[in-house]
Amino acid sequence: MVGTMHAWQAVERGHEVVQIEREAEARGASLRNFGQIWVSGRAGGEELDTALRARELWERIGAEVPGLGFRANGSLTPVRTPRELAVAEAALARPDAAARGYKLLTAAEAREINPALRGAFEAALWCERDAAVEPRTAQLHLREALRARADGRYTFLPGREVREVTGPGAVRDDHGDVHRADTVVLATGAWLSGLVRELAPDLPVRRVRLQMMQTDPLGEPLTTSVADADSFRYYPAYKSPALDTLNAEQEQVPVAAEHKMQLLMVQRQDGGLTIGDTHEYEHPFAFDTLEDPYEHVAAVAESFLGRPLPKIRRRWAGVYAQCADTTRVVHRQQVADGVWLVTGPGGRGMTCSPAIAETTANELGW
Repeated sequence: MVGTMHAWQAVERGHEVVQIEREAEARGASLRNFGQIWVSGRAGGEELDTALRARELWERIGAEVPGLGFRANGSLTPVRTPRELAVAEAALARPDAAARGYKLLTAAEAREINPALRGAFEAALWCERDAAVEPRTAQLHLREALRARADGRYTFLPGREVREVTGPGAVRDDHGDVHRADTVVLATGAWLSGLVRELAPDLPVRRVRLQMMQTDPLGEPLTTSVADADSFRYYPAYKSPALDTLNAEQEQVPVAAEHKMQLLMVQRQDGGLTIGDTHEYEHPFAFDTLEDPYEHVAAVAESFLGRPLPKIRRRWAGVYAQCADTTRVVHRQQVADGVWLVTGPGGRGMTCSPAIAETTANELGW
């Protein structure tokens, strides 16, 4: 998605673009995510500014490309204990709370917004600025729109891997073809070996693995995205003395602690639910998935819905690239004359990709 959004920015500014994709279609984190435009948990400052700008761009692009399935659905994080409530109240006290659209709701008020939440909880943190798109099909619709609006200035070359920088603004792919341009942007996602290692051997970026799943249609609308209070532990917006108390006095259940878990849940346009997730940082990653985390996150989702989940249709693992310095939104580095590497947005890639690409375009004078 980061690469496709760079193509969008360049075409929008009148340039001719060749987009080269290793696979016939993208298969990495750009598809294997929640499709959430997630403002609520972002760190204050640059990260939040980037997410809010990206939210504006997603809404604008979504109006032009209805197939993205953009919807300003917001999010609810139900809380059940006094310690969890204290973290939500601390979030409301942030100076940027209004920019995020934070509001603390009673359980009854939360159910007015999302009637599918029939389970037990005491209150919920509402974030009005959160939104969602359809990750499995977003790039297909973006490319269709790029072809339509570019009037011959956009070319998509799938099934090719860039192997070599042959000169200023020039690369050779594994078909032997050389592509020359004013600017080359390598948006390589979690692919950090091969050419990337040759060009940036000390790249300050790590890979993170997660597990997710998707259900059959729920049979009713889930009108907002939903997170659980464990998500407070993993998002920088919630850092506070109240979070320190939560971490010290309210332990995660063992399987959630072991796999660094949180519940994130969003409904797809077909009615199914995308549910996750875990975090794994130690290499090498396993090739298979584990069942205990799935059982835990399903149980948490069911506890909020107050009903069994529909049949699980798909399970998958994904890997994304994250800056080792997690306060950085993305790693942007010139690696050769006319060649820039943009990678490492971490779990912000889907959220922030339009603004990341806009910043690249502005900095490079497109």
